[in-house]
Amino acid sequence: MKNSLKVLFVDAATGFYKMKRYPLGEFFGPVDLGLHLAGKYNSLNIGVGVFAGSIFPGSNRLVFTGFSPAWGGFYVSSMGGAGLVFDDLGISMLCIMGRAPRPSVLVLNRKHGEEIELELQSVHPSAIWKEEEGGVYAMLQYTLNNYKSRYENDPRILAVAPAAEYSDIGAIVSAPVNSGKLSHVDTWAGRGGMGSKLFQQHGICSIIYGGTHIDEDFRDRKVADEWFEARYQQKLIAKDMESTKKYRFDPDFDTGGTFGVNYASNASIFLAFNYRSIYWSEEQRLSFHEKHIKNHYLKQFNTETIVPRQFATCGEPCVAVCKKNNGKFKKDYEPYQTMGPLAGIFDQRAAELLNRTADCLGFDAISAGGMISWMFECLVDGSIVPAELGLVDKPRWEVENFATVDDSMHNAELGCQILLNCIGKDRKIDISEGARKYARRLGRKKGCNLLSNFVINSFGRKGWMVPNQYWTPGVLSPMPTTGRYYMHYSQQYLPPRLLGKINVDRMKTELMLDNLGVCRFHRAWAEEMLPDIVESIFGKSAELLLGSHITSRRINCRNASVFWESERNIDFIWKYLKRQKEIMHTQDDTLDYWINRFSEDKHSAAMDYWYEIRKGIDESLREL
Repeated sequence: MKNSLKVLFVDAATGFYKMKRYPLGEFFGPVDLGLHLAGKYNSLNIGVGVFAGSIFPGSNRLVFTGFSPAWGGFYVSSMGGAGLVFDDLGISMLCIMGRAPRPSVLVLNRKHGEEIELELQSVHPSAIWKEEEGGVYAMLQYTLNNYKSRYENDPRILAVAPAAEYSDIGAIVSAPVNSGKLSHVDTWAGRGGMGSKLFQQHGICSIIYGGTHIDEDFRDRKVADEWFEARYQQKLIAKDMESTKKYRFDPDFDTGGTFGVNYASNASIFLAFNYRSIYWSEEQRLSFHEKHIKNHYLKQFNTETIVPRQFATCGEPCVAVCKKNNGKFKKDYEPYQTMGPLAGIFDQRAAELLNRTADCLGFDAISAGGMISWMFECLVDGSIVPAELGLVDKPRWEVENFATVDDSMHNAELGCQILLNCIGKDRKIDISEGARKYARRLGRKKGCNLLSNFVINSFGRKGWMVPNQYWTPGVLSPMPTTGRYYMHYSQQYLPPRLLGKINVDRMKTELMLDNLGVCRFHRAWAEEMLPDIVESIFGKSAELLLGSHITSRRINCRNASVFWESERNIDFIWKYLKRQKEIMHTQDDTLDYWINRFSEDKHSAAMDYWYEIRKGIDESLREL
């Protein structure tokens, strides 16, 4: 088994590379080691956990770390399945430094234990992005066509698209290669704009990797079953089946996947029309959800995806089969939420159009959807006129008479035009330094505050992140990393200081999963079992857990979160608190206290509430 982490350092400016080992225990994986290397080299680090290639399901995530162009602080992004082929390189991490003089493809190959072959080939990405399929899909296909002959086994490719060149929210995209052909089940490292970092700071527009190297991975199923039977009275596969039913098919909701289960269960708390739904009565939300989501948007999904079982994996053997598809369209909750109901889109055809456009252009779909939703509201309320965004019309947001199909398609087409207007040298919308800075500049020019209804977490001077799509204070907490599930996001009410502490507990646990390269969809057993498994194999569970705390603390030392700049953020919290009291009938003296404070002076209350969360965060991450 791996007793050290092998890192391949590549200087993209020269093509020079070297290998270095780091002892396991000093570092455990791509997060803590990535933090160390990013601090020294401002590198983009791509790596796998110590269980990559093992029998443990969900253990082959590919993890990307570095200082995010969008957020500004250290960030962790990951994609499913792509670590399985990466493990064939026989390394734990790729550390990319320097910038290639011309946009390039990075080729990595390792044959039968020989030294890794590495080559940087210059290309013309703008021409490739215009080829058939377009954007990121064209880059994936180009790279496969030109380099697949070098590999004995199917390789894997990481690629970016125009969003990586012209914005700070460019994603990194991959897709499994099966028998020499690209699968339509693409996987994404979207949050944090790591594609923008790869292209703008390192000059790389795609990476192809693979090999035949075989290292020693844990594959003793009998021993694993003994561990699981001792704790759960179930074998590994049975426990994993039970733990992942939400992502496969949940009979309690008669649907599956994040899209199906979330929309089947959020009738009274769904977010729509740039969060304007928080101002509706409970009855209004339930009625609108019944008509436009349950009986249309969700119904389409169940009919087209769940019933015919259009399920797939991310590229590794996994019983969760969490990829829910309709042909080439992959249906995940958050992209189809921000570029769905949040933007005033409640029809699958319209949402597919907008999501596919964002995907082709290589945007982080969640950030792009949040930005579009904010721009739509600015157009509706007249604070921005269509011509300023290169448009000729406004979105249709008439709630009472909303035409589910026609109005959704109208809004989707406008959203597509916004995204296209963010791309190219003559673009109408310049988000090269982020949508938050764009909003501030445009607002100053117009003499108004355009950030007042832009729901984002802010970091430093220009860092921004569209929050996870749940109506709960955890998603707007001043954590050092937001947009990930490094926080408490259930509906349960918690006093803000305690919320900060619980956020940190989640951060440390989720960070441990990321550091071991394990998918959070398996967290029902992974959070409990992985420390024990690390102890059984490596004898280092105490170091793993202490390391998670130390790494969280080191990330938090750079926490430059900014108090909410948006009035809508404040209302998001206030309306949540009122709903807890009036609808959920939560009995808690601190809840009554905060509702009274917000009723008297919501701005003063919001600042105190925000700082109480921050106090809880910092108190929990003191030096041990």
